[in-house]
Formats: sequence, structure tokens, C-alpha cells
Amino acid sequence: MSKIMTDADLAAHLAHVAGRILLEVRESGMFEGKALGKAGDQTANEFLVHALRQQRPEDGLLSEESKDTDERLDKSRVWIIDPVDGTREYGEARSDWAVHVALAIDGVASVGAVALPGQDGGTVLRSDKVGDLRAHDGPPRLVVSRTRPAAEAVAVAERLGGELLPMGSAGAKAMAVVQGEAEIYLHSGGQYEWDSCAPAAVASAYGLHCSRIDGSPLVYNQKDTYMPDLLICKKEWAEAVFDALNA
Repeated sequence: MSKIMTDADLAAHLAHVAGRILLEVRESGMFEGKALGKAGDQTANEFLVHALRQQRPEDGLLSEESKDTDERLDKSRVWIIDPVDGTREYGEARSDWAVHVALAIDGVASVGAVALPGQDGGTVLRSDKVGDLRAHDGPPRLVVSRTRPAAEAVAVAERLGGELLPMGSAGAKAMAVVQGEAEIYLHSGGQYEWDSCAPAAVASAYGLHCSRIDGSPLVYNQKDTYMPDLLICKKEWAEAVFDALNA
């Protein structure tokens, strides 16, 4: 089976299985609090890294939970993974956490899967199987951090008459736009490539606008993996968001 798996099938399968592993670690009752987050992160990372090394040995790899090396920088194809996006939410048994598995090709988030194991049925959204975006009438809904909403997002919401929806992980917020629960996800508090690569791949496939908040493209597999800001939104709201940011 593994030899004929497409990149998209592999990404979705790995995200799904890692999500199941994380649920089992949590349900084991062996850990709680920060120890649960650490155990989940490390266990899911071990699975994902070993699986990708086995299935795509020639490709580069970047994971939040593994020591980074320069080896990936010379590769055209680089897998970028976040075993648990939203460790706090995972540890609190909330639903707004995710597993990210993405493939960047020549710096572009080209293939991705975002698993939402905490949602009913363990949803996996993927870049190769997309549906229609849900229409929404009225002011936009903006997903923001539960604990530290970005000042820019708050300002944009005020200028557009929008509603703020506090939510956990970056993947959960981005997929809320994909799933029609929000129109805009604007982040400016600092992230890393693994926080957005898989969500950007899926969101782009669904026809959403994905960029930095100055409108420049998202570029992955950089030596410095820090990515300060991000905008994922329905295309009809992009210009209004940029206007609000520049007001």
C-alpha cells in the first residue's frame, strides 16, 4: 500500500494516525497537565518522523519537535510537520487542536493535511479533496487566540464591524475558515513554519487567500523558520483586511 500512496494520501494518513495515537496517549490516564502535552508531542513526533523517513527517504524534514539541521535546505521537497498544534488545548481535552503534515515544494506549501482529532469523527482536511466554501451573510467573523488576540486582528474586527471568535491552535483557527465557521484568520504574534504550512496548503486548495499580513507570499523551508504573521481569509475579504490594516 505504502509504495503507491500519493503525497496527499500519505499526508492525510499520517495526520489521521498521529491523531489517533494522541487520543490514546491522553486516554491512557498516565499523564496530566504539561506532562501529557510533552508525552503526546514526543510520541506523535516519533511516529511521524519514522514514517516519513521510511516512506520518503529522499525528502527533507522539518518538525517542531526534532532538532533542525541544514540538510533540508538543499532539498526541493521538504515535509513540514507539527505533531501537536495546540499542546495546551490537547492537554485540556479540548477539541481545538490539530496535527499538521505538509509537503513544501520549492518553498511553496503544496500538499497538506490537517487532522482535528478532537472533533466528532476525527476530521482530516486535505489539500487534494476539497469542497465548496460555505457562504456567510453579514459582518465577518475573525478567529483569534484564546489568550492573546493579535492587536491587528482586534483593530481589523473593529474597522470591519466583525465578530471575534476565540479559539485554540493555529490549525484549528485556519480550518474554521475552511469549514465555514469564520471568514478571517489574522495572526501577528509570531509563529514558525510548522504552525502554518499544512493549514496554508489546505486553505489554498479551497481557494482561500493565504499570505503574510503585508500581502507577500508565504515561503517555506527557510533557514530561519520563524514566520511572524499570517492571513488566511475568504478572497472577498482580503482587500478589506489590507485596507483596515493600513488605515
